[in-house]
Amino acid sequence: MDDGQAIAALSALGQPTRFAIFRLLVKAGPDGIIASEIAEQVGAPRNTVSPHFKILVESGLIVAEKRQRTIVYRSVIDQLANVCAFLLEDCCQGHPENCAPTFENIMGRV
Repeated sequence: MDDGQAIAALSALGQPTRFAIFRLLVKAGPDGIIASEIAEQVGAPRNTVSPHFKILVESGLIVAEKRQRTIVYRSVIDQLANVCAFLLEDCCQGHPENCAPTFENIMGRV
């Protein structure tokens, strides 16, 4: 991961509707959710969510899969993990073992 990829992912999440979409998809797990249901659950008009999906897909945080006449979106948890790892890779002046309690606390919340 590089700065540009991390910035794209964080920027994608920096907008309330996209943040809500991503959290919803994380909760849904690997089965994902169809686009119309996502719009309904986040309280956004159906005709306004497509640009949000596009930005999230381009950031690598979600994927779209066409199933017959619908599109199912799923979160890409590995991409979120990559962003977090990228942000923390130089933790404690290159001594990530000093941050172990913090990492364990994060993982304990999952």
